[in-house]
Parts: sequence; C-alpha cells; structure tokens
Amino acid sequence: MGWKKPYCKPRYASSNSHKLYYCRTSLTILTLALLFGSAVYVFTPETRFWEPGFLHHEARYRGDLRDLNSPWNKLCFGPTSEKLKIAVFSKSWPTGPSPGGMERHASTLYSALASRGHKIHVFTAPSDRQQRSEVKEGNLSVHFAANDHGSVNFSLAYEMFLQENGSGDFDYVHTESVSLPYWRAKMLPKVAVTWHGIWYEIMHSKLFQELLANPNGLFPGPTTELQEAMPRLLDEIRFFSSYSQHICISNSAGEVLRNIYQLPQRNVHVILNGVDEKNFVFDPEAGLRFRKKHGVPSNVSLVMGVAGRLVRDKGHPLLYEAFSSIAKQHPGVFLLVAGSGPWSKRYSELGPNVRVLGALEPYELSDFYNALDLFINPTLRPQGLDLTLIEAMHCGKPVLTTNFPSITGTVVLSGEYGYTFSPNVGSLVEALNLAIRDGLKSLQEKGMFCRKHVLSMFTASKMALAYERFFLCMKNSKYCQYPLPTDC
Repeated sequence: MGWKKPYCKPRYASSNSHKLYYCRTSLTILTLALLFGSAVYVFTPETRFWEPGFLHHEARYRGDLRDLNSPWNKLCFGPTSEKLKIAVFSKSWPTGPSPGGMERHASTLYSALASRGHKIHVFTAPSDRQQRSEVKEGNLSVHFAANDHGSVNFSLAYEMFLQENGSGDFDYVHTESVSLPYWRAKMLPKVAVTWHGIWYEIMHSKLFQELLANPNGLFPGPTTELQEAMPRLLDEIRFFSSYSQHICISNSAGEVLRNIYQLPQRNVHVILNGVDEKNFVFDPEAGLRFRKKHGVPSNVSLVMGVAGRLVRDKGHPLLYEAFSSIAKQHPGVFLLVAGSGPWSKRYSELGPNVRVLGALEPYELSDFYNALDLFINPTLRPQGLDLTLIEAMHCGKPVLTTNFPSITGTVVLSGEYGYTFSPNVGSLVEALNLAIRDGLKSLQEKGMFCRKHVLSMFTASKMALAYERFFLCMKNSKYCQYPLPTDC
C-alpha cells in the first residue's frame, strides 16, 4: 500500500499589513504570491517524505526505479561489472583555494564514479578563472573550456564534447543545471540534467528578500528582480522538456517538476547530494584544537557557527540582527563566522562575542564544524540544498536553519535534528533562544541524530551508487528493476 500524504492546513494567514502591501503590487506579483501560498500549502513541515514508517516502506521498495518518487539514495544498490562512459557538463571545477559548494559537489560525485571504474569526461571551466591544462586522473578527465573572462564557454565545451564523442562512444550525457543549454540538449538522445535550483524556488527567494528589505510596503513597488521572476519561471517551464531526464536534489523540487512544470512522472527522479564521509567526521578533539587556534575563550557557554558566502541572499542580514539581540541577552554565547563577503566587516563590528575567520580551506572545514555546538544556516534561498548543512551534520552537529521545503522535507525532518525558523528576524531570535535554553546536552543528542541520519543517505558513496544505477537504468531497462539479485 502506498504512502498517503496527511492533510495539512496553510501555515500563513494574511494580515492587514500584508493586504495593504499586495494592493500596491502588479498582477505578476499577485500571481507570484498565490504560487507561494500554494507551495506553503503543499510543503508544510507536517508533509513528511521521511516519516519512520515511510523510511521502512522505501527500504523494502520493489518495482521499477523509474516509478520511485523518493530519493534513490535510500535504496541499497549492489556492485555491477558493467562500466560506462559518461560526458558531464559543469559550470566550474574546483581549482585554487576555497572552491564553492557546487564545485565541491561536482568533484565529489565524478571522482567517486571514476573510482568505480567508469570513464568520466567533464567539460567545464576552472573555479579560480585561471588558465588550466586538461586534468587526467585515472578514469577522470577534466577538459577546460573557458572564455576570456574565465567562465565556461558553452560552444567550445560542446565542440570538445563532439570531438571526444567520436562515433557516439558516450553511454550518457549529464549536465549540472544548464551547463549544457537546452537548445544543445534537445539535439542529443540521452541527456540527464541535475537541477541545483529552479526558478520556482528562486522566485520565492526573491520574495523573501523583498519582504525582508521592505516589510511594511513603504516603497512604491517591488524590485526589478522580483518583477522579472515570473517571466523567467515561464521560460524555464517551457524549455525543461528539452532534457530527457531530470534529477532533483530535494523531495520538494521533485514535486514541483511533476505537479507544476508538468513533466512526466518517469522523467523526474530524486538523488540527494552527498559529501565525502571520510573528510567530515565527528572529532571533538579536533574541534577543541580549532577553538584554541582561533582564540575562542574557554569559558563561553555555547559556540554557534555559520559558513559560506557572506552575502545577503544567504541570510546574513537576518543573522546579524538576530545575534546582535542574542549577544545582549546571553553574553556567554559565541559566534564563529567562516567565509568571505560584504557582511564580513559587519560581523566584526558585533564585538568580542564574534570571531570572523575568513574563507577556510576545504581541509579545515571538518575541524570548524567540530568546534561548534550548533551550526546555523540562515539562508534566504529555498532552491537547492546547501552542502554546509550536510557537512555539519556529518560532524555530529545539530543545525538551525530556515524552514524551506527543500530543507524540512529532506534534511531537517523534525526537532530531533535541530531547529527551524521562518525567514524573519523575530523567528530566528526565538529559535536561537530555544536552542540556548535546551542546553549543551540536548544539542549533543540532536547532533548524534543528525550524524546517523546523514550517514544513511547523504554520503558520497550513496550518491555515487544512486547515479551509477540511474545511468545504467537509462542505458538498459533491466537495471531499472529493484532489487536485483546483486542488490543488498
């Protein structure tokens, strides 16, 4: 018997101030607000894809993988002797210091697939925008196709692909988002795309940022970015069918592609991002050394941390205001800020309770997470799935993050894993106060729940096995059946 979604009520009721605000907006923004409302209705925290009973059901899934609506990572795929040759288009590849999350994801996934014996050719640009020669490491080949500005030259990348493809040697073509433009993709018979963010989600991000910047509707109208969101969304819905198969990195995105983008059920799949479980480990001693190295006082009552680009859409205006209040109420609470960006200087102005570390090298990140009692991700971007949440949870840390569908429907499933808040300062302050009141023992217990959860499906090995089986299934339908005799 299939899982049945529980009935849930809308979580947000319009206040008079909201009505006054929306009266000033255009029809586009009204439509956008209606879409936002429908998304909230469908994806409330009560709408769980991973209730314990559902987990058990999916662990015993039998049937065609193309009919599976939940993440492939949860299933247990066995070994295969068949090897593939896969072409990959990616906007960038990690080179130089402090690569971003997308670059690290690409490197983790394709290195893992290459280590399993598959021949992987990546057509991309270096993340540091410097001139680079082709990289060849075992079964992994990275071809750089950069323009004069250092970003990927789509035409050159496609030409390099055609040359490497010869008489059609590649078993499948995979693109990270629109690294292979749709007008190229529709010319190829076997193309899968992984969406790390879709405009339906981006539209909501811009809505949250508008409400944060102009909460009382005092300005004459919405920003240009918000006005442009709906046309971009419509264009995206129209061209998505140019790609043969679609992979989403969250349950909520999969629901949107099926129900709103109207893509066929069997063309939409969910494979969650994973991180290298060997690089992000629970190590309290390393955390203590990190605290000492960066001058964290030994008598602090609680150490919180945030990591990533210190920009507006990552929610740093929210955290800045919220922690300003928390520091006054709880002088023993300390904040470590890892990353670079415009908000770095602002955080430095908050006083002795804050230490700004700058951008950390990838090898330092595990120690950083281990130095924390609570990891904060105040993002205003509902799209995608931040790797920082998963990395912190691998290190046994509870998380405090925005209650967006991509997060609450996939990662932070309940209060056992941490805390969520609505994207406004008051809600964030309330969540921070709750975490502080719960205390260190409760936070440590939540951290162990987090670690167990992410080890079950948010690992590089689980992700690579899921992608491997996906490509095999797309090449030969016999691999679409689950379980096979070789599956565990």
